[in-house]
Amino acid sequence: MLDSRQGWLAHPHPIPRPLRTWLSDHGSLTARLKTRCAAFRVLPLRIGIVRPNPDEIELLGLRPGMRAYVREVLLLCNEVPVVFAHSVLPQSGLRGGWNGITRLGTRSLGEALFNDHRIERQPLAYKAVRRGHPLFDRIAPPHAQARALWARRSLFCLHHHPLLVTEVFLPAIETP
Repeated sequence: MLDSRQGWLAHPHPIPRPLRTWLSDHGSLTARLKTRCAAFRVLPLRIGIVRPNPDEIELLGLRPGMRAYVREVLLLCNEVPVVFAHSVLPQSGLRGGWNGITRLGTRSLGEALFNDHRIERQPLAYKAVRRGHPLFDRIAPPHAQARALWARRSLFCLHHHPLLVTEVFLPAIETP
């Protein structure tokens, strides 16, 4: 269950209307973006074993100070960044069903998640990430004028191993 104490909301009601359909769509974001743009691309930014963000530790069943496998990418539509995607997998999940996540490279994680019937998705949660939140601060320079960026996150479970996927929607998502 996603933790509302960390400011993540269970319903997208306060989200601005133009973003609401993007954030509340339960299907594959990759598939939806591919129908919208002539050229879709995944640009890896950071991949490795690092400490997860503070609001991810408890949700993933980790202890403070533990490290996890983190993959951060930009999803580009016609070479314009539209989504910053941040995935976190406890190291114990790297053995077994999730081990292929480390070999994705420039391929979309979404394609793998939505093509495997064994993977169960938990409900979405929503949050306006602001300056000071690690996700906002990592992508802020090109979006410094933004006061907040809306994000959604969801746990995907495979053989009882959780993978947390957070997608931060950049201002360009609203332009056709």
